[in-house]
Amino acid sequence: MQFKLNSKSLEKLLSRIIPAVPTRTPMPVLENFLFNIEDGLLTVCATDLEISLRSSVNVPADENIKMVIPARLLYDVIRSLGDTQINFITDGNSKLKLSTDYGSYNIGYSSAEDFPEIPTVQKDKEITIKGSELKKAIDQTAFAMSKEDMRPAMTGTLFEFTEDGLKFVTTDGHRLVRFINKRLISKTAEQYIIPERAISVLSKQLGESDVKVYLSKTFVSFQIGDLEFITRLIGEKYPAYGSVIPLENENILKLKRDDIQSTIKRMILFSSSNSKQVKFSIGKNKLEVSAEDIDHGSSAVETVSCEYKGEPMDIGFNTVYVNDIISHVDDDEVIIKLHSPTKACIVEPAKQSENEDLMLLLMPVRLNS
Repeated sequence: MQFKLNSKSLEKLLSRIIPAVPTRTPMPVLENFLFNIEDGLLTVCATDLEISLRSSVNVPADENIKMVIPARLLYDVIRSLGDTQINFITDGNSKLKLSTDYGSYNIGYSSAEDFPEIPTVQKDKEITIKGSELKKAIDQTAFAMSKEDMRPAMTGTLFEFTEDGLKFVTTDGHRLVRFINKRLISKTAEQYIIPERAISVLSKQLGESDVKVYLSKTFVSFQIGDLEFITRLIGEKYPAYGSVIPLENENILKLKRDDIQSTIKRMILFSSSNSKQVKFSIGKNKLEVSAEDIDHGSSAVETVSCEYKGEPMDIGFNTVYVNDIISHVDDDEVIIKLHSPTKACIVEPAKQSENEDLMLLLMPVRLNS
């Protein structure tokens, strides 16, 4: 069996598939690409049993064949060849020969019988979303996913279909982010939780083109052009996050995003490595931000211009968490809605983008007396 392919075309295809190849696995077969040539169509697959990627390209092949090929070796060889035509030839000794104008390379391959079957997601329920909109929603929310395995649902991103739009929700118990795409309205309320690793890989695959999303009870499939990305869903119930969103945060603090973010970044340098605490002392149109590391005898204080309507308040935050929250506000001005030093505060852009709604929640920390 033989076929020809341009090295750059194959490199592009393999670069999109290889994220599903695990770096460490007790199953050596997963360290391979599955090559399936059928009726002149080459389909390349990879999986780590949680996520799967596959894509196809037409090839002038003279017969059908299935084989598994060491993924990283093949990918590294193809990347090193530059822009050239590659002739692929198989023999009866499980060797795949790659020939170019200036060399030949032999890679061992094996039977595909032990390669796990790639899940097939039924196309009954289809949603279409712009790739750029899906990527924005993921990028705005992914940072707040929990790293703790004690509550598996919180280690993923919630896709919640509602009459208000498609809601993307993440939380780690200290921070919560809810991003609503108001274009995608659903008459039936449904929830799907996508694991953190799948979210990370998916974000890198997205561009401007439309994405078709197919959903089932256990898997979700994203069709991105000629690439299909499939992931297992987290089979847990997502926490009732709405119950922790405060409704009576009547004290309103308005800040320039760049001003408060640069201040917070400096406070990180002066806050204790244990508590990572920063103190907001809020008065009428005046915000004093301070941090202290008693162990090293260092401290800092800055005054940030602001608009404030409400009662004077001292409230503490984790510097890392507040920096993450502020950096994901997509507007020049930030609004922070507060109730008291012990209640969650709401962070929002001063101006929401069209057909979007972004809300970030941050829990305060107890100030050192």
